[in-house]
Formats: sequence, structure tokens, C-alpha cells
Amino acid sequence: MNMGTTTKILFISLLFLSSTFLARSGEVDDQRDFSYDENAENGPANWGNIHPDEWGTCNNGTMQSPIDILNKGVEVVSNLGTLQKYYKSSEATLTNRGHDVMLRWDDGGYLRINEIQYQLKQIHWHIAAEHTIDGKRFDMEGHLVHETSDGKKFAVIGVHYKIGLVPDLFLTRIEKDLKAIADQNGGERAIGKIDPNLITLDGRKYYRYNGSLTTPPCTETVVWTIDGKVKTVTRRQIKLLQDAVHDGFEYNARLVQPLNGRPIKLNKPWPYI
Repeated sequence: MNMGTTTKILFISLLFLSSTFLARSGEVDDQRDFSYDENAENGPANWGNIHPDEWGTCNNGTMQSPIDILNKGVEVVSNLGTLQKYYKSSEATLTNRGHDVMLRWDDGGYLRINEIQYQLKQIHWHIAAEHTIDGKRFDMEGHLVHETSDGKKFAVIGVHYKIGLVPDLFLTRIEKDLKAIADQNGGERAIGKIDPNLITLDGRKYYRYNGSLTTPPCTETVVWTIDGKVKTVTRRQIKLLQDAVHDGFEYNARLVQPLNGRPIKLNKPWPYI
């Protein structure tokens, strides 16, 4: 074997190891290994047993998400500031991951929290919502997922939706593409340039706490921001997302996890306090 061939094999091996590491620390793209069925062997209570070395935190972690946010227990502040998001239109790909639909951006901009820059990677949706407010569960929750350049830290913005008469603008923009990947497990579709700013946020009033990814491997290096604006979505749009996934489950939300004494802040800028 010549030196050139050896170098190529080594390079490919390093790429594989790197991608494997990032897949283990970030969200799992192929979601067939786990289920949201509470009675299944691969259901939420057993996620940590499926791949113990990589997913053990799902069962053993102490900072798991989602949580129930009790307003009587939050610390109301005004110093966190408006969300520093610098989003831009970018080429995007829609993927059917099995239990949910994900839209991934090539370069959708970034979010800055405490001087740390998190690149916007993707958005996906959970039906019903995962985080609850004073025990109230909304009809749907979108997760805007960001990560640092080394792939070790995450920032997720949770967006709540309630069923109403006014359709969500962002979902309207990708409606035909959702139909195209329906029932295509692992199916991908390049959908051209999509502007993340179509997902309107309050950006001033929001909850903030430290938690985890809500799907395996349940990594506990996530700064969560739950936006204070509740958006509307039509029943038809929710059905589009439900029809797109392959497994037949209309519910893909993890149950709330113990808070374990974690502080929750509610940013409410003056004069809203």
C-alpha cells in the first residue's frame, strides 16, 4: 500500500470518528432506535439503556429537559437583555428523521449568549409541546437548535404554539416540501433559501435555565430560552407535521423531568416588570 493510499484511509477514518463524536454529543439524526411510546422497550423510560455509553445521561442525568416552569418559583430579572440573534437567509434542507421533521440551515446565522457564539443549525417540532408553564401544555413546540463551533455546547430556543385561525407563516412557506417528504423515513429535500427570521420571537420576555437535549443522547450542556411569545398554528399545519413522520405516533414529546433545584429566570425588561 503506497503512502498516498494510507494517507487517504487515515483522513477518511478521522472524518468518521469526528462525525461519530458530534453525533453522540448532538441530537441523533436517525431516530429509529428510540420511541415515544411509554410502554415500549425503547420508550422514554429506557432511553438510557439502549446505548448506555452514549445515552446513559437520559436516565442518570440531573439537569434533564423539558421541565414544568412554575411562575411562582422563577426569578424575575431585567438584565439578560434582548436576545442577540443574528439570523440570515440560507440554503436549507428538510429531513424526515422518523419521529420528527427537521429543517437544517447551511449557514443561518448565530445567537450570542454571555459572549458565547452559537451557530444556528436547525429547527424541529414537537407535538404536543414539551415544556409546560404552570402545568399548562401548549399544542406544539418548535426548537431552534444552536451549537458552538466545537460542538460541545448548545443553545436551544423553545417556541410555543397554540391552535388558532391564523396559520404560522414559516410553516406556510415550507408546506409543499412537508408534503413531499411525507412517510419518507430519512428522506431529504433541498428547499432553497429560507430566512430564519420568519420565525418571529418576542426576544425580550423569555425564560432561561440550564438543561439538556430532549432527545438522546440527552446531553446536559444546553442553555434553554423559552420565548415569551405564543404563536398560532392551524390544525391543518399540525396535521402536516404529523403526517410527515413514518412511525404513526402523533405524539413526540418527552415528559417533563425533575427540576432538581435548578434556578429559572424570567427576563422581563422595564417597564414590563
